[in-house]
Amino acid sequence: MPISLNHTIVPAVDNEAAALFFASVMGLDYQGADRHFAPVRVNDSLTLDFMTVEDPVGHHLAFDVDPASFDGILARLREAEVPFGDDPREPGNGRIDHPLCPRGLYFTDDAGNLYEVMSPA
Repeated sequence: MPISLNHTIVPAVDNEAAALFFASVMGLDYQGADRHFAPVRVNDSLTLDFMTVEDPVGHHLAFDVDPASFDGILARLREAEVPFGDDPREPGNGRIDHPLCPRGLYFTDDAGNLYEVMSPA
């Protein structure tokens, strides 16, 4: 069996708010908290388990998406007035000309998690 990532814990100020924020931006379903985790299923093999922690230290999570998904994510970020940008040091510059792919962007949550979204076109 090849190695694959099943889930990871994402630190949060408020697990349910963070899970809902991520799910809404990415166009995913959020079904609610499960014990002390707020899981968001990203695909058939990966779940992000948001967990409230006292002093969260943000992680960097990068996602490859198809062009239509990228367009949807970008539209939802703009609609929600969430800052985004093409530079992890300046994720609010409003640009999508990512240095590693034709279109890409970064955005953050209130725990300092840096989300990267990359599209081949």
